[in-house]
Parts: sequence; structure tokens; C-alpha cells
Amino acid sequence: MAQRPIFDAVTAMLVHGADLFLAQRHFALPAFPGYHAFPGGKVDKADSADALPGAMFEGQEPRLIRALARELREEIGFDLFAAVASGLVTQLACIGEITTPAFAPLRFRTWFYKVVLADKPAMELDLRESLTAEWLSVREWRQRYEGGRLLVAPPTRIAIEAMDADLHCVTLPWLDHIAEDDIPWVEPLGGLKILLVRSNTLPPATHTNVFWFGDAGSPRVLVDPSPADRSELERVCRRLDELGVDLVFLTHHHPDHREYADEIARRYRVPLAMSADTRARIEARAGAKYFEGVDVRLVAEDDELTRWQGEPVRVVAVPGHDEGQLAPMPDSKAWCIVGDLIQGVGTVVIAPPEGNMRKYFDSLKKIIALDPGVIIPSHGLALGGTHFLQQALKHRELREQEIYTRYSAGMPEDQILSEVYKGVDPRLLPLARLNIRSHLEKLREDGVIA
Repeated sequence: MAQRPIFDAVTAMLVHGADLFLAQRHFALPAFPGYHAFPGGKVDKADSADALPGAMFEGQEPRLIRALARELREEIGFDLFAAVASGLVTQLACIGEITTPAFAPLRFRTWFYKVVLADKPAMELDLRESLTAEWLSVREWRQRYEGGRLLVAPPTRIAIEAMDADLHCVTLPWLDHIAEDDIPWVEPLGGLKILLVRSNTLPPATHTNVFWFGDAGSPRVLVDPSPADRSELERVCRRLDELGVDLVFLTHHHPDHREYADEIARRYRVPLAMSADTRARIEARAGAKYFEGVDVRLVAEDDELTRWQGEPVRVVAVPGHDEGQLAPMPDSKAWCIVGDLIQGVGTVVIAPPEGNMRKYFDSLKKIIALDPGVIIPSHGLALGGTHFLQQALKHRELREQEIYTRYSAGMPEDQILSEVYKGVDPRLLPLARLNIRSHLEKLREDGVIA
């Protein structure tokens, strides 16, 4: 597999006293939508490497400083060079860099600059980039994160924690690699970990997110453990030996969500929870042996799994991709693990007998109406807001219209497939054909076609 390119990027930690500036990225952005982040972005080829005048820039790499200045001007209307010239900037220092791990779909080598200001300047947000922005004390930002009310990428979390420990820190304490025998993980919200586990899933995805959450004194829940092989299973278990687990929960029955989940339940002597439909389909596929020696717990809409940040986490029924699919969500609706309702990598297949396009549309609409703050799919990153659910619904509605138009014109299925799914990976065409049939079945259920 070809190595993905690594792009240079810069970001600015704007500091005034004990306060730190963060902006919430727009929900429609392709990278880290809805996350709180420091202003910054990619280094462009046009960012000049010519020397910069002034003592403040001595020892700094000019192209990075120019990229930083450009991004600050574009995103928040802040003129870095004018601020330096006027004395508003009292310190400008590169305090660390980090390279996105190899498992990420996009990779960046990002330089973090600490920009200390004598006063808080006026800001003019680019509303195409950011929804809101504010100054808060570093401690308040950390408390928001630890309370599960701040969605951030790992480097932002680390920077906030480092600043909280030492407001005058000049280096950020992180490693730019993950040990080969370790399972990579992220914690986008305090108390909710996502283990990135290699699984036997459909391309282009290569991993299934495995979720871990649960307050002290409440069941520690592990969602959808599905390692690709025994080597990956052992890596998962080494992580679980550290975290602990009291309940394994399956969102639905597909193999890339439950492979080895039975063995994990046996190893840690904990129950395995799922919907009744999921149990029946697993037994039909894998046989009754899958459940031998396992304490199976059947759960349904509104049943409580555990508590997170002091509040119940219940399950929401979201059939469509799979008849028995359940989505964990806390009562505050701070987040919702939507399983395969949408995917951050690839597309969702709606295939009979477990899939039903009409129910899938209804489940999308159901979660959109509930309006959780963060949507977390089983493949890909957590997503702020419901924007991508809305886009998935619009896309499906458009796809259905395309299929209906061609079907009504008398086109055979092969021609509909070649026209509607033009350019799709050939390996996925059999699944695309199933989606066409599911759309047509929905149109029949709706009385649109005979």
C-alpha cells in the first residue's frame, strides 16, 4: 500500500494571562467538523521562506510563520505581523510539533506556536470555517473536556492539559508514534475512549471503532470488539487489562462488529448485551456455539447500559442497515454512537434480509430529530452535530430519485448500476446492486412503483 502524503501545517495557541482562545470548527468541514481547535491550517507552497525582519522572528522558520500569519488573518481576522510590530505580541515560540499517526486517513505534521498577547484583540471569524469562538481560562477548557462537553482532537487535549499544568510551558509533552504492539486510541470527549481496531470490514474501511465508557462504580462498557485476527485480539486484550471491562455490547450482528466478542466476554467473565434480533441473527450465522458459556443480556429501546458523567446511557433503536441495530446515547444527548447508520469511511449498505431502506430513512430522521451534540460512527472519526446525517439523508433521497427515474424509463438493473454508481470501486458493485434493490423495494412499499 502506498504511503499517504504528510502535509505541513501550523496552529496558534493564543494566550492572554490565564486565558486561551479556541474556535469551534464548522459542522460542514471535511476535517474535524464541530471540534474545538486552535486557529491554523496547511502550509502552502506560496508561503515564502525569505527571512523575516525583527527580533521576535529570530530562529523561526519563515515559511511556517507566514503560513501562521495567513491562517490567523483568514480565520479570525488577526494580523500577526501588525500585532508584533505594535507590541501586542509579547512572546512567539514554537513549542512542539506532532505528526498524525499512520492509521489516520489524512496526515499532517503540525507545528504548535504559543502566541502570548498583552491584550485580547478584536476577532472577525470566518463563518465558513468556525461556528463560534471564545476566550476561557485554561482550567475551564480542561473542565469542559473532562466533563464530556468539549470535542477535541488529541493534540488539542494534550496542549490544554500541558498549559493547565504549567501556564508558562515551552514544550508540549507528546510522542509522535504508537508502539507496534499497542492499540491506537483517542478520547474525543472526556470519559469516552475509541480504540481503533483492525477488523475484517468492507473496503475502503480497515478498522472498526471499539468504544469504551462508564463512570467509576458503573459498568465499564465495551462496544463492538471485532479484531481481525488473534494477534489483534491480544492487542485489544492488553488494552482491556488496563481499562477493565464489565459489559460487552454489540450494536448489531455483522461480523465486523462482533468477531471475537464472545471470546472477550468469556475471558473477562462479563455479560454480552445486544438486541433480541441481533442474538437471533448471530446464532443463525455463527451457530449456538458462539453463545456457549456466555451470559447474554437482551436490551431494547430506552434500556440503560451504564452511566457516563453521572447520567444514564440508554440505547436507541435504529433499524435499517440492520434490523436489530441499537445506538447508545446519554440522556443529555451529548453524543450518540450510531454504528453503521452512517460511515466516516465508505458508504452504508442496505441489504436484505436484515436491511430495509424505508426503516433506514426513518432511523436517520429519528437521530436527526434527537439532535445529539456529537455523532460517532463505527468507521471514521467522531463528527460534531448532525450535519453529516442530514447529508447522508439528502444523498440517499437523491440516489433514490436517480434510480426511480431510470427504472421508470425501463432501464435494466445493470444499466442503472453502471450509470448511478459510475466510478465506484468494482469490488463494491455487488453491494451497490443490493442498494438499488433496496431503494426499489422502498418505492414499492411507498406505493410509488408497482
